Amino acid sequence: MESKNINKSGISVFKSVDWITFLLYLTLVVAGAISIYAASYNFDKASLFDFNEFSGKQFMWIGLSLILGCVILLMDYRLYEAYAYPIYGIVLLILLVTIFVAPNIKGSHSWLVFGPVSLQPAEFGKFATALALAKLFDSYNFQLNAKISNYYRALIIIFLPVIFILLQNETGSALVYLALVFVLYREGMSGLVLFSALCAIAFFVISVKYATPLILGIPMGEFTVFLLISLIYCLMLLLYCKDLIIARNVIFGFVGCGVLVTVLSLLNIHIYGEVFFLVMIGGGIIYTAVAMFRHRIEKFMITIAFAAVSVMFLFSVNYVFTSILKTHQRQRITVLLGIEDDLRGVGYNVNQSMIAIGSGGVMGKGFLNGTQTKLKYVPEQHTDFIFCTIGEEEGFVGTTAVLLLFLVFILRIINIAERQRSPFGRVYGYCVASFLIFHLTINIGMVLGLCPVIGIPLPFFSYGGSSLWGFTILLFILLRIDASRKERRD
Repeated sequence: MESKNINKSGISVFKSVDWITFLLYLTLVVAGAISIYAASYNFDKASLFDFNEFSGKQFMWIGLSLILGCVILLMDYRLYEAYAYPIYGIVLLILLVTIFVAPNIKGSHSWLVFGPVSLQPAEFGKFATALALAKLFDSYNFQLNAKISNYYRALIIIFLPVIFILLQNETGSALVYLALVFVLYREGMSGLVLFSALCAIAFFVISVKYATPLILGIPMGEFTVFLLISLIYCLMLLLYCKDLIIARNVIFGFVGCGVLVTVLSLLNIHIYGEVFFLVMIGGGIIYTAVAMFRHRIEKFMITIAFAAVSVMFLFSVNYVFTSILKTHQRQRITVLLGIEDDLRGVGYNVNQSMIAIGSGGVMGKGFLNGTQTKLKYVPEQHTDFIFCTIGEEEGFVGTTAVLLLFLVFILRIINIAERQRSPFGRVYGYCVASFLIFHLTINIGMVLGLCPVIGIPLPFFSYGGSSLWGFTILLFILLRIDASRKERRD
């Protein structure tokens, strides 16, 4: 009797599937395969479905993906909840083994080779990590903000695959998992964490970008960041802590220090910038620490911690940039920030990509009529730089259409996540949306020269079975969870 009910549930699940999302997925993957055909077109008029060409192989991967998606939909949704942790553990084990058994391909050990087929386990780690994180939030009486240990448990789930993938020397694939921070934000994490992350990025960029000119004996970038830290500190006292008196006194103190150093400079009395700012900010922190005991301590402690950690982060930027980052990573950042030009080296891909997109104009050159892409000026144009093919041949109209299609697709996934009746489905849905948003943003940023080139594929468009399968599994598990809403209610 139970087997009969399960079979009936498996058949009826297709009636409950969100077919709009499926059709959007199908449109994206087909458009991606056609774009791959355009990017790899070799003037021999090879067929779109020729298995010797990238487009033919991609259609094969699409067919296998659809079969895989059907299998996922036919499985009982309860299996994904029951075996979330075992699946996560198995994928972690595979990621660990990959470090030691994968061949060295362009400096990384991230691909498992099975004869003519190569798979990248990092792509499959996404759905496993999403399942584990969803399972954690679905635990009995679990609330992220209930106790600090809940944060540790969530962060451990996120960062374990990151560590293993970094050991494979795949920085780009590892950074993708940081997108799950947005899931934590949806589930109650303070917005101060995201604000601090944005500040860290801004501080890093400014420090590296303006490291040469000197002001008060320190680099202009460091000087500017010190000013920003001081400004943000005052604003947090005023707007976050909402203490007008303490904020006013700290502001007066900072302004007074500024006037003092200006007068001393006019008198040709040398003031070393780092010492000046450390004394100024340190004095503000000490004053705040003494005065805060008359008020709510928690917010003042957070404000003090922000200023102190920001200063420590600033001092670590130079060490990280010169000692931690590898040479090619530093070069990509300096080229991106315009510190140096390397159009024949590190900056070649991005420069050729921007030329291709710019040459497309408003309407594009027409399908298969792109010159930059057909003459192979853009390396990796069928994988990470597939978007430049769309830009050259379809122009602004075509690229806008693709971005709008992704926008509708992601908004649809967020809508699916919000209508779930359990934390498991909601958290998993936001994991899917977060991964897609991160991939889309970074890939387009790479192609347009707004982000460093870190090897992030464009979902459903870039050539590759691992990426397509990884996103297919990620999406179809969500569709299966969503289709079970009526079963859960019954």
